Amino acid sequence: MLPILLSHFLNRYVRRRTRALQMAALATMLSTSFACAQTPDTVRIGYQKSSTLIAVLKTNGELEKALAPLGVKISWHEFTSGLPLLEAINTGNVDFGADVADTVPLFAQAAGAKLAYVAEEAASPAAQAIVVPAESPLKSVADLKDKKVAVTKGAGSHFLLLSALSKAGLSFKDITPAYLPPADGRIAFVGGNVDAWVAWDPFLTSAQRQSNARVLSDGSNGLASYKRYYLASAAYAAKRGDVLNVIFKKLDETGKWAKAEPKEAAKLLSGLWGIDAATVEEANSHRSYKVGAVTKAGLSEQQTIADAFFAEKLIPVKVNAADVAIWSPK
Repeated sequence: MLPILLSHFLNRYVRRRTRALQMAALATMLSTSFACAQTPDTVRIGYQKSSTLIAVLKTNGELEKALAPLGVKISWHEFTSGLPLLEAINTGNVDFGADVADTVPLFAQAAGAKLAYVAEEAASPAAQAIVVPAESPLKSVADLKDKKVAVTKGAGSHFLLLSALSKAGLSFKDITPAYLPPADGRIAFVGGNVDAWVAWDPFLTSAQRQSNARVLSDGSNGLASYKRYYLASAAYAAKRGDVLNVIFKKLDETGKWAKAEPKEAAKLLSGLWGIDAATVEEANSHRSYKVGAVTKAGLSEQQTIADAFFAEKLIPVKVNAADVAIWSPK
């Protein structure tokens, strides 16, 4: 059965034919990934290719080493995006997920998912931006009126666009959105089929370096903090705090390493992502990679995002962003 969140939300994001292809691919991936039942000594970790810190840990084997004293092994499950990853946690097919943009848990909350926040990466407002071609006559966000803008529907970049338009005195109805995933957004942008594109790293930096994209606005000045979150099923968080403590510690250590050794981190990730090391290093400079505990007070912008998305009918119900389970490291 296709994931509930995917069918409820992701189905809206793309054209009908593309939807069918994506869901078929996801169904195949899920049936393969979860063929083996969970064993008591295995933590099932879901991740995206762009999940930087987990990508490092998966590659260097340090998390396996850290969990060995607990007798816990890891099974890894890659997802194409955050929504199906969180749905897999909610349905009990994955125990821990790393990492998703700030908007994604709100869709899960709206669908009644039983998740627990485990950790967050501190704000990285420069890691996403609205860009235009270098030769574009557009000089400010206000100039986007009546223009075609590529954006990934429901992503953190979508909230940045809403926030920036509002500050410029515009509404979403003042532009023509082209809802595209990052790879297709890049193609449309380079091909001149859209006037602007809202991208996040490493796509953002790649567009700047390779296509001379010019930034109209990033998330600075309070527009969009762009935090990223790590979550677990509420049930797993309640019973396996020992495992989550180890994961939290290794994420923290890896984040500090990535900032202290930017060239080494870029070299490792370059091979994983298929992006040149110089671009990865610059993209990483926009990310905080500062891992910390989640607090209800720290979820204040989540409420702002939830309200904005509800107003735009992106989520079907009002969400109390603080009405969630939060696991705290010991």
